[in-house]
Amino acid sequence: MNNKRVHYRPRRRMALMALLMAAGLVHAEENSFHLGGYVRMGASFNLQDAPETPANDSGKLSMLRGTLLLDADAEVGPLRIKGVARGVREHQTGYLKDLEKRVETTTPGGPGSDMMDYLYNEGEIRELHVEFEPTDRIQVRLGKQQVVWGETDFFRAMDVVHGFDYRWRAFLEPENEELRKPLILANMTVQVPEVHGALQLLFRPGWDRKEDIGNTVDLAGGRWRPQPYRGSDTLSATHYDARHPSGDVRDKTWGVRWSGRGGAVNYSFAYLKTFNPDPVLNSSFVPYKKTPTGILGDWIHPQNDVYGATVSGYLQAIDAVLSTELVYTKGSAFNIGSQSMLPGVLPEGLGGIVRRNTFTSMFRMDKNLDLRNVIGTSKQSMFSVQFFNTRILDFDKADDIVMNVGYATLKKRDSALLTALLGMSFDGDRINPQLAGGWDVSYGGGFVIPSVDVVIGDAWRLKVEADLFFGGKPRRPGDLDSATSTMGYFRDNNQLYVRLTRQF
Repeated sequence: MNNKRVHYRPRRRMALMALLMAAGLVHAEENSFHLGGYVRMGASFNLQDAPETPANDSGKLSMLRGTLLLDADAEVGPLRIKGVARGVREHQTGYLKDLEKRVETTTPGGPGSDMMDYLYNEGEIRELHVEFEPTDRIQVRLGKQQVVWGETDFFRAMDVVHGFDYRWRAFLEPENEELRKPLILANMTVQVPEVHGALQLLFRPGWDRKEDIGNTVDLAGGRWRPQPYRGSDTLSATHYDARHPSGDVRDKTWGVRWSGRGGAVNYSFAYLKTFNPDPVLNSSFVPYKKTPTGILGDWIHPQNDVYGATVSGYLQAIDAVLSTELVYTKGSAFNIGSQSMLPGVLPEGLGGIVRRNTFTSMFRMDKNLDLRNVIGTSKQSMFSVQFFNTRILDFDKADDIVMNVGYATLKKRDSALLTALLGMSFDGDRINPQLAGGWDVSYGGGFVIPSVDVVIGDAWRLKVEADLFFGGKPRRPGDLDSATSTMGYFRDNNQLYVRLTRQF
């Protein structure tokens, strides 16, 4: 299978839809069309030395990224038409050149040898859909779109309709719509005002591209490849298989969600037939339902069933909004095999795939804090704390489940995270600092992200942010001991991030 990233080539159905919508825009009435968007420049700098490269990388420019996003809306009779297109180009910094050279030396033959086009540069139609209301109670949206279920921030419980693209900045980008991978969907919402609720029905006909399914992570050796694999391209020995019997991109998937309000409480219940968010490796040594084509195996996204519920409401006793998400997933897929078949040569996790049921729970409190007389904020500050846990219900330590391929760390019954966020405002909402942090309760380590957003006039926005990781057992290049975990993956990768946006 060719691992090159696919650009600019939507399926014929999407091309036909684009032509029809374009024809509608041409005949739109005066003042029914709006075009907006932004031009953005982002840069990041290494605050630490990456041990995979021979040079000292501390202080080096790791990213120089330019983005143009166009967001168009039009009304044509009863139809509301929306299109979002995004183009991204990155300059190949000296640091990225060093990583690409290492790929070409250590693991040639995969897309990491053309790192810029595979990981970072892109041009795509992000959204293209038409919306109409056949009755006063029914709203229909057809086409490529994003659907948000759930309320979690850094880590997601119910927001699994779409996969996310984590290659260019891992999980750190705060605007989820920038990372979420839109899908071609039929999306219908039926309002039921008599009981203060609405029924949402989703149908995915299976017309999406292969790369649109599940989460996409850096396996090609770029700047956010978990250590110690920066500069190493796993895709030189593995392939992506989007046509596996347990998870075929052409398969039809669907979902249904009821959301409503009872008194002061908002709630929802949902079911979703979808794909395993993170890819798992169909090992060539222990194939799962199909013989892989890659030397070590193929990455797949098996389908599973997701049942979820959300509840949120204001509690006057503590003057805060409390919310929860509870999600049962039938048939989550995991890799097994913590012992390498050939230490120092073959990675851990090649022992096959097991399917286990999981229960994910999220509890969050959002509260306003009055810091105006303490530190001089312009208005009340927003404080949020969130506890997130995924439990393997039919857990058996003898399964030998690993956290990720390439590491020997065993998955525990519970994987818990605690995150917190404090957002403040100064100078009449023109200077907006924020402090976010998280702690891996189960495996250790965490992160702290201080940032500030500066509003400059009506159109300009400046953001400065530091991404700082601590704790978590590291694994250095050449180490045979690979018992590290999530926060350890990001060791030696602290970054300073600067972003300037011009909105229009």
